[in-house]
Amino acid sequence: MNSKTQFHVMSGRRVVATRTGPSAREVALDYARSLGYKRDEIIYYGLDGVCWRGAVYRAQLVETNAA
Repeated sequence: MNSKTQFHVMSGRRVVATRTGPSAREVALDYARSLGYKRDEIIYYGLDGVCWRGAVYRAQLVETNAA
């Protein structure tokens, strides 16, 4: 994947942001950091997410419809 890969950041089933980045985990981490959460309070949660005080944020690849 390149740095132009787009991901939806999910909280539960809800899309809370759309970001670009090198990987799903890095996008989820970037989103959590943008909310003001400290890096040492954020826990990696699988390959595509992070957790902060019970709140889980996962990133999913945005599907593009090729015409």
